[in-house]
Amino acid sequence: MQKLQTLDYTVFFVYFIIVSAYGYWIYKKKHSANISTTDFFLAEGSLTWWAIGSSLIASNISAEQFIGASGDGFAMGLAIATYEWMAAATLIVVAVFFMPIYLKNRIFTMPQFLTQRYNNTVAMIMAIFWLFLYVLVNLTSILFLGALAVSTISGLNFTACMIGLAVFAVIITLGGMKVIGYTDVIQVFFLILGGLATTYLAVDLVSTQNGTEGILKGFSLMLDQSADHFHMIFHKGDPHYASLPGLTVLIGGMWIVNLNYWGCNQYITQRALGADLKTAREGILFAAFLKLLMPVIVVLPGIAAYTLYQKGLFQKEMLDITGEVNKDHAYPVLLNLLPAGLKGLSFAALTAAVVASLAGKANSISTIFTLDIFKKYISPDASEKRLVQVGRITIWVAMLMAILISPFMGIDKKGGFQFIQEMTGLVSPGVFAAFILGFFWKKTNSQGALFAIVGGFLLSLFFKFVLPDLVNLQFLEPTGFAVLNADGVYTIPFLDTMGFVFLICVAVMIFLGLQKPSSKGLAIDASMFKVAPTFAMGAGLILFLVAILYVVFW
Repeated sequence: MQKLQTLDYTVFFVYFIIVSAYGYWIYKKKHSANISTTDFFLAEGSLTWWAIGSSLIASNISAEQFIGASGDGFAMGLAIATYEWMAAATLIVVAVFFMPIYLKNRIFTMPQFLTQRYNNTVAMIMAIFWLFLYVLVNLTSILFLGALAVSTISGLNFTACMIGLAVFAVIITLGGMKVIGYTDVIQVFFLILGGLATTYLAVDLVSTQNGTEGILKGFSLMLDQSADHFHMIFHKGDPHYASLPGLTVLIGGMWIVNLNYWGCNQYITQRALGADLKTAREGILFAAFLKLLMPVIVVLPGIAAYTLYQKGLFQKEMLDITGEVNKDHAYPVLLNLLPAGLKGLSFAALTAAVVASLAGKANSISTIFTLDIFKKYISPDASEKRLVQVGRITIWVAMLMAILISPFMGIDKKGGFQFIQEMTGLVSPGVFAAFILGFFWKKTNSQGALFAIVGGFLLSLFFKFVLPDLVNLQFLEPTGFAVLNADGVYTIPFLDTMGFVFLICVAVMIFLGLQKPSSKGLAIDASMFKVAPTFAMGAGLILFLVAILYVVFW
């Protein structure tokens, strides 16, 4: 494989200087010596709609998409794009229904919501859950996959790449949320430009290998030669049904994945919580439009790599050290085909995605620890300056932990994208139940929320690790709710498990709420959910496009 050349390093260096210099300028402009907690953690009132939308996408798209989703595109095809296209629809729901509740009730962190709506015990348990999840799953996997990709492309030492990415991310994060928000605009520019360049050349290579030219011809050849990779809905019996079980991606567990991620997640909602409602909604709508574009950048290259692999290319490059085909090699293999300069641009795009996600995640870890644990339980009288200082120390500690832990998490065994989805899915159903009933049903009480958060996690573990050994689930196979795994045991697909756990949590919460109704409902009125005509038009267009995509590629 050809490694990076001088021109590639030049392009990458220009990207690094632009991001670092712009971040430093924003940092100095804000008189960082006197920075407050609302500035550092939220950038209150200072992010524009385009900065919010860009930051949402930059924080979301990372190595697990570029590497993991491209790998899944190679293995299973366009169906994996459901995570992106359903997210576009989900973002509209979050903008219309969730953001007004947060902003009206002056909620800036997710544990704060749980304190205000339930009690300190629920908030404390959830804060600890989130910290473990963000550090042990998200931060580690982003760092590990990012370093793996950067190392593969550049030929640099894996550990050196991991440390370099972590330090770059910390430099941005130490400036606070405003620096992250505005540098994310540049990150997204590089991410999309470099990503589209990779997609263009990958699809064009398909046409070249077939004796023709042009990306339209290449895409047509992909549709013909890899027709099995252009279906959005898998039917029972498909080898990938366990990952994306049929209509669950439209009417089941996929909604829990997305609504919890985009609406009940400090890492994401933090970007919009410092703005007014109109700006927050416009930013989220912009992010939804960008989400429609993401499969072109992160899934199509994987399908192109599969098409080329079928033609006899990349036979050795796709193998791991055991001699097995490793789907996560698809994107790095394609990057190594790019000409000098463009390869540097795509390398910068990948690095931008990794660094932006690391920075956003580290800032959220810092926010939760500082405001919801340190200030509440360790030093209630701490000054603003002291809290910001603790926030910065927390960022360094979290990143160091991720560097040390990530090689032992087995991220490379599962496939990065699926690893994150399944690990997060152990917590998501109960958390989402606690949030959604907390929003819209005033009788929901703290006992119900505690059951959902702790009991939901235990139920998820039970469904995943205990139930298949206790009961032969073959009787569920005709319904599509059970599949045979590699060990010959019938298990419930994890997206369906999320649906079942969510319904159980809701049922128990309703029962407990009826027994002892809460009096801590939030301030809500119907006028909060009215939207501007321009937002309604944009949202309608997005939903129409999502529907068209599913109809065309069903």
